[in-house]
Amino acid sequence: MKAAIVKEKGTIPVLGQFNSPVAAGGEILIQVSAAALSRVSKFRSMGMHYSSSVNFPIVAGLDGVGTLEDGTRVYFAMPAAPYGSLAEQTIVNAKLTVRLPDGIDDLTAAAIANPAMSSWAALVFRAGFKPGQTVLINGATGASGSLAVQIAKGLGAKKIIVTGRNETKLQALEADEAIAFDMTADNGKTLFEHALMPVVAEGVDVILDYLWGDSALTIMSALAKTNTDRATRFVTIGTSSGQEDIQLPSSLLRSSTIELVGSGDKSVSKADMLSAVKGVFEMAAEGKLQIAIQQYAIEEIEEAWNAPLTPRPVVKVR
Repeated sequence: MKAAIVKEKGTIPVLGQFNSPVAAGGEILIQVSAAALSRVSKFRSMGMHYSSSVNFPIVAGLDGVGTLEDGTRVYFAMPAAPYGSLAEQTIVNAKLTVRLPDGIDDLTAAAIANPAMSSWAALVFRAGFKPGQTVLINGATGASGSLAVQIAKGLGAKKIIVTGRNETKLQALEADEAIAFDMTADNGKTLFEHALMPVVAEGVDVILDYLWGDSALTIMSALAKTNTDRATRFVTIGTSSGQEDIQLPSSLLRSSTIELVGSGDKSVSKADMLSAVKGVFEMAAEGKLQIAIQQYAIEEIEEAWNAPLTPRPVVKVR
C-alpha cells in the first residue's frame, strides 16, 4: 500500500510502498482518508519523542480520520506500530476511535482534533472550568491557543484574556482583552507585568499556558501582586517559547492563590482525551470551531512535512 515511510531515526518520511496491515485481537482496520501534521506527530514519527517506536522503518502519523469496513467515519489515534496514519490503511485499538458527527468533514476533523483536544482537556479536565469563569490564554495566536479561545467561548466563559507575541493576531481573536509582549526587549517583562495588573485585578479563574518561560512567570508574578483572593488554576500545556526551565520562587506560590498543574499525555487519561475529541467534534459540527487548513496530497508528503503548522497541514490520503 502507499505510505509515508520513516526509514531511519531523525529522518523525514518519504513516499513508498509498505505491507498492508492485518488486524489482530482488539484491533480494527481503517481505510485512511486524511491525517494532519502536528509537532508531536512529527517528532514521534521521527523517533524524537519519548513515546516513539525504536524500530524502523515505520509509517509516519499519530492520528487521522478514516472509515471502518461498514463505512462509519471515525477519528483514530495511536495506530499499532509499525503502522501510522499516513498510509492508505492502518490498524488501531478499537477503543481509540471516535465516531464523527455528520456536520464535520474529514479534513476539518483531522486538522482540528489534536490542537483542540489539548485545549479542551486542559480547560475541562485539568482546570475544572465552569461557565461564567474568566480565562487567560497565554500563547493564543498559535493553532491550539486560538482554538482555546473558541472553546472557552463556546463553553460559556464570562471573560477571555489573550496574551502573546503577535499583536496583530491577538487583536483578530474574539477576546475581551488582548495584551502583546516582547520578552526580548530590555524592559519587556516589566512592561508586560504593568499591562497585566489592571486586567487581572478582578481575578482570573483559569490560565491556559502554551508558552511557559518568561511570559508565564510574568503572568504569575502579576497575579501574585494583586489583592484578589480568587483561586487561579494555572495549566501548563506546552513550551512553545523554547524555555523549558524557569526560576519560580517558592514565595510566589506561597503568597498567591495560584494552583500550578500540567496537562498532557500522563496527566489526562486516554478516556478523557477521547471525550475531549468528541466534545470538539460536536462543537465544530455546530459551527462554533474553525481552523485554517492547507491541504496536501500524500505524494507531497515532504513538502507538507516542512510546511508551517499554521495553517494546519492536512494530508489527503484518498
